[in-house]
Amino acid sequence: MQLHPRHFGRDLRDKLVSKLMKDVEGTCSGRHGFIVAITGIESVGKGLIRDGTGFVTFPVKYQCVVFRPFKGEILEAVVTMVNKMGFFAEAGPVQIFVSNHLIPDDMEFQSGDVPNYTTSDGSVKIQKESEVRLKIIGTRVDATEIFCIGTIKDDFLEASCNFLLRNEILRTLSKVYLYSRPDLSLQLDSKIYVHLQFMLLYWKT
Repeated sequence: MQLHPRHFGRDLRDKLVSKLMKDVEGTCSGRHGFIVAITGIESVGKGLIRDGTGFVTFPVKYQCVVFRPFKGEILEAVVTMVNKMGFFAEAGPVQIFVSNHLIPDDMEFQSGDVPNYTTSDGSVKIQKESEVRLKIIGTRVDATEIFCIGTIKDDFLEASCNFLLRNEILRTLSKVYLYSRPDLSLQLDSKIYVHLQFMLLYWKT
C-alpha cells in the first residue's frame, strides 16, 4: 500500500487503513473473489521509500469478508436485462447470465415495451427488476472479474415470490443479533421474538 509523504505523522496508521479500505473494498480478485469489507488489520510492516517520488510502500496484512460464487450455489438475484437469448441478473457485485435453454420450457419470451418470460398460465413473469432464485452452473474467473452462468430449470427456482419475506427474516435476525450482543447489555425484545417466530412458521409452510 503506497502513501504520500503528506500523510506522514502521528496518524500515519489511520491514514494507511483509510486508504486501504478505499482502494481495496469493492474490488475483485480472481483468486479470492469480491472483497466486500475489511474487518481487521493484522500487521503493518516497515515502509520502503520509492526513489525519486517520496512515496512509501507499506506491506499490510489484513482480514476481510469476500464473496466468491461457486458452481452449484443457489443465489437470489435481480434481473437487469431480458432478451430472446435469455436474461442477465445481478447478485450483489456478480453478473449472471441465464440462457433461454436454461429457462423452464413452459416459459415463453414476450417482446414489447417490457420484454419478459411468462408461463403459459401467466402466473409467473420474469422481467427487468424481477427477483429470481437461480443456481450457478458455471463460472469464468478473470484477474479482476467473475462472471457466472445460471439456470432456473431446477425445482424451487424461477421467480422468487418469497424473496421479500426472506429479506424481512434476515433483517429480523440482524435485530436479534444486535439485541443479544452481551456488550450492549440488552435483552431480546419480545415483539421481535414473536415476529420472528411467526415469520419462520410461515416460511416453513
